[in-house]
Amino acid sequence: MLNITPSIVIDENEIQLDFIRASGPGGQYVNKAATAVQLRFDVHNSPSLPADVRQRLMRLAGSRMTEEGTLIITAQRFRSQERNRQDAVDRLVRLIRKAAEKPKLRRKTKPSRAARQRRLDAKRRRGKTKRLRRPISGDND
Repeated sequence: MLNITPSIVIDENEIQLDFIRASGPGGQYVNKAATAVQLRFDVHNSPSLPADVRQRLMRLAGSRMTEEGTLIITAQRFRSQERNRQDAVDRLVRLIRKAAEKPKLRRKTKPSRAARQRRLDAKRRRGKTKRLRRPISGDND
């Protein structure tokens, strides 16, 4: 069981881990060991996630989400399979925790009368400065 938040717990049976060969340098050992981890989590059909968290998670996942609603996280930062497995699980937990945070509702506000006046005064000062920088036009021919 993965404890995400006090209210969200994911059963480890919902997570599928596949071990694949990592890309990049590795010397003679590179084509023998499958140290990279590909974590798959079916967000769309997960009974552990509330509907609002599911929607935010699907939006947050972006290109890591398949058409069927499966989240794929690939971890190949480390040279050992166990550390990559832990890294993939940690990234999943972080992503779900971020999705579990409810966004603050934006409250529409208007600038106060004093703020509007300050803005207009600043614009007038700036315009005056620019006017004073203009060349003096006159009949000096």
